[in-house]
Amino acid sequence: MMTYYILIGAIALVSWIVSSRLKSKFNHYSKVHLRNGMSGAEIAEKMLSDHGIRDVKVVSTAGMLTDHYNPKNKTVNLSEGVYHQRNAAAAAVAAHECGHAVQHAQAYEWLTLRSKLVPIVSVTSGMSMWVVFGGLLLGAAAGVGFGFYIAVAGLIMMGFATLFSFVTLPVEYDASNRALAWLKNKNIVTREEYKGSQDALKWAARTYLVAAIGALATLVYWGLQVFGGRD
Repeated sequence: MMTYYILIGAIALVSWIVSSRLKSKFNHYSKVHLRNGMSGAEIAEKMLSDHGIRDVKVVSTAGMLTDHYNPKNKTVNLSEGVYHQRNAAAAAVAAHECGHAVQHAQAYEWLTLRSKLVPIVSVTSGMSMWVVFGGLLLGAAAGVGFGFYIAVAGLIMMGFATLFSFVTLPVEYDASNRALAWLKNKNIVTREEYKGSQDALKWAARTYLVAAIGALATLVYWGLQVFGGRD
């Protein structure tokens, strides 16, 4: 178990560093005001319009970095700061979330796959580790008995969460690429503003990368615990 705690601690530390760096970047680029004076909400509405998307609403949501696209009710949810502010960070976030709306409208395969995994992961992710741990307590480490099969079931649950984390990567990177291409091609931002938007989205993507690596490392660790003790 000590190895597990060290692993989790290391992942948590890296995640904290990346998250702190992301917040620092967004604070910095929040001071780079857009020459065109457009707010995050206005940028989002224009990007949707330019892609012929008329059935998606742009709304404000409470919190910081709580921005997301909801495919169920077709809303681009922008945090209060992003919704109202007129800077490179707000432009990046608003365009990125609209990138997800464009993916949805164009039936982007990775987004479709992630959407199919959501109901499975929402049920299994919270209990997977407990199922594995419970199986080990029932004797899974010996590779025999009912406990082993319980632990394997837990690993399968954990595997879905890990798969979800890796499927999320192309979805997030593609949304950022769509956002940056649109910002540049439509001359929404200047060269300096574009660099700020690009840097901010790069660090945002790294949070998903760290999460995926962490999920894989956890799955491998518990897999070794379950199968490593078999004769």
